[in-house]
Amino acid sequence: MAQKRLAGLSLLLGLPLWGLAGSDVSPAAARLHQQALVVDTHIDTPQRLLDEGFDMGPRDTQGHADIPRMKEGGLDAAFMSIYVDMRRYQGPQATQRALQLIDSVYEQVARHPDQLVLATSAEQVRRAHQQGKIALLMGMEGGTPIADDLRLLRIFHRLGVRYMTLTHSLNNHWADSATDEPEHNGLTDFGRDVVREMNRLGVIVDISHVSDRTFYDALRVSQAPMIASHSSCRALCNVPRNLSDDMIRALGENGGVIQITFVRSFIDQDYADAFAEVEEEYFARWRELSEKYADDPRGLRQARRHLRQEYRRKLPPVPWQRIVDHIDHAVQLVGVDHVGLGSDFDGATMPDGMDDASFLPRLTQELLNRGYSESDVRKILGGNTLRVLEEVERVATGIRDAARLSRRQRPHAPHQLAPPTPVGYPSFEAVERSP
Repeated sequence: MAQKRLAGLSLLLGLPLWGLAGSDVSPAAARLHQQALVVDTHIDTPQRLLDEGFDMGPRDTQGHADIPRMKEGGLDAAFMSIYVDMRRYQGPQATQRALQLIDSVYEQVARHPDQLVLATSAEQVRRAHQQGKIALLMGMEGGTPIADDLRLLRIFHRLGVRYMTLTHSLNNHWADSATDEPEHNGLTDFGRDVVREMNRLGVIVDISHVSDRTFYDALRVSQAPMIASHSSCRALCNVPRNLSDDMIRALGENGGVIQITFVRSFIDQDYADAFAEVEEEYFARWRELSEKYADDPRGLRQARRHLRQEYRRKLPPVPWQRIVDHIDHAVQLVGVDHVGLGSDFDGATMPDGMDDASFLPRLTQELLNRGYSESDVRKILGGNTLRVLEEVERVATGIRDAARLSRRQRPHAPHQLAPPTPVGYPSFEAVERSP
């Protein structure tokens, strides 16, 4: 009888039976998870949409995210990553690639209008939740697609991009990456202009992937809260992609949020150390696959997936509870108002027991087990991210209102739009750092 009651509750809440039936997620935790607004700030599914013709509608046997598993996991809003590989695309080609990825997100919303909605604000996310739909937002991973042209940044904002990661695994022409040799000593003057324009538009400044110097430069320039869309704590896993305690504190003082990522090599030191021993071999094979499948994006993603799985079997296990260890550490540093979730689903190797989006209720249960209040859990699951969205828009409105007032007071001074910055586009040979 008890088993039947749990099964009925699972169906009522739309949660996976595996959790409740196995006492992994209690009815109380399941109820809280379903009522909360759960927001993930980094999902790489658009690569599958574009390169594989993937449809999010049916349940899939591969990858981490589709509509059925997102619903089972109570995932209400996801920032779809508009990621462009800097090694393959530069200049106009990078811009084209980003536009194609954005189109792939629009197409999924058009294909499943009863289950998906495109959102650009916290209000729209809340409305989608009330309607029982999943809100898809967009974040651009790396500034390469703007091709050093603020006009393109404005166009991407009009298309719905609501955060931009300043760099990816390599430096671009105006910002240094955490995983490349320093070139600009942080942000260039144009990079600072990019941050200012993002503030004016209402695009969140994302500092995942950037060098420490770039982080502090962006912090000094930005008038709005920033996020780290998918980073964890360097004190627990010492890799450049994670944030130091001082950086987390500074981000909290800025009003921003560190979105804890689930990536195995960013949450477990033993795994990161073991991977370092095979890193050269791994990336040599990664490069070979890139050459072999240069004209076959779908084949390349499949081959890379198999490569990740092969090395996952060779390396130490990583329990999913490590995610909550990083949440705990960040909360102890800056409080519960500055921590969220940025899984990197469909973009990296997940820890054991967090196999896909349907497993997200485990986080709610574990947070409750560790003594977090229901109010605090709601903040971590998505409330903090929605607050940043609202604050960034408020700052943008203030900047634009001040500019209009200034123009009225000086009627003969025309409004100047920043011109594009012409540059060349060198080739790059480095590879991404996450296994």
